[in-house]
Amino acid sequence: MGSSGDAPAKSAAETRLGLLYGFAAYGSWGIIPLFWPLLEPASPAEILANRMVWSLAACVLLLLVLRRWAWIRPLLREPRRLGLVTAAAATITVNWFVYIWAVNSGHVVEAALGYFINPLVSIAFGVLLLRERLRVPQWVAVAVGAAAVAVLTVGYGRLPWIALVLAFSFGTYGLIKKRIGLEGIESFAAETSVQFLPALGFMLLLGARGDATFHTEGPGHALLLASCGVVTAVPLICFGASAVRLPLSTIGLMQYLAPTLQFMLGVLYFRESMPAERWTGFLLVWVALGLLTYDALRTARRGRLELRRAAAAAEAAGAAGPGAEAPGAVGQAGPARPG
Repeated sequence: MGSSGDAPAKSAAETRLGLLYGFAAYGSWGIIPLFWPLLEPASPAEILANRMVWSLAACVLLLLVLRRWAWIRPLLREPRRLGLVTAAAATITVNWFVYIWAVNSGHVVEAALGYFINPLVSIAFGVLLLRERLRVPQWVAVAVGAAAVAVLTVGYGRLPWIALVLAFSFGTYGLIKKRIGLEGIESFAAETSVQFLPALGFMLLLGARGDATFHTEGPGHALLLASCGVVTAVPLICFGASAVRLPLSTIGLMQYLAPTLQFMLGVLYFRESMPAERWTGFLLVWVALGLLTYDALRTARRGRLELRRAAAAAEAAGAAGPGAEAPGAVGQAGPARPG
């Protein structure tokens, strides 16, 4: 009898753990624009290559400490999952490069916009690829988000391509991660293993051409470049651990934290320009996110009420004796077994 409550308890514990991992990941990403300018005069491409190489080093160290190697052989026997790992590595490479370039080129606010749009992209992927059904507030939010992109296109005088590339690449990455089904550390280690050789080759090429800054800007600069591994690995590992424990819609909801912090840094710290058209576009995005938040909170409240009713029914059935029916059980079971 005790086992009947074990599964819901385990599910609730996994959800709480997923939320903790998610907040750790998005909080870290929210303040990361402060880090990339410290790596100049290294180019975005050199920073990216160092990020890949040192991220694998950080992952291997973690795996050695935790002694978690059992996942490697099963993964190597599954070509489909290996293909997904390669696809995840490719999409996150695009995301990393565009983001580093954007921050170091004075586009922190537009980069933040990409992560504000990302929840809407996650919802769109859920509908188109996972056959999820949207509620009315979610449809309205997606429509308002599309209008925001149109307004921002006018405001920027161009399509906000930085934001769109970041949103779609990270949305795709999250979707692939969910299908891979590995824990955070294992999944990230697999992805950085794919990235390692091309990145190392590029670093050696830069060194041979005399364009690398790793050995020319002093030990402090070299240490900062090497620290890319820790700065990258920790939030991504947390994200991976969160993605396998939470629904895609919840992941989308939690993403508000990172772009909010990034936006504040872009406006208040980096002093980027925000004319009226851009404020209007951002306000529309925030309206869309507000609708999603309202809908998510209302849905979560309904779920909690249903769980309480089910728990009360189970408790009543247990008090009545092992042979008693739970209230409403006959009426609920009938339609499930026609004939």
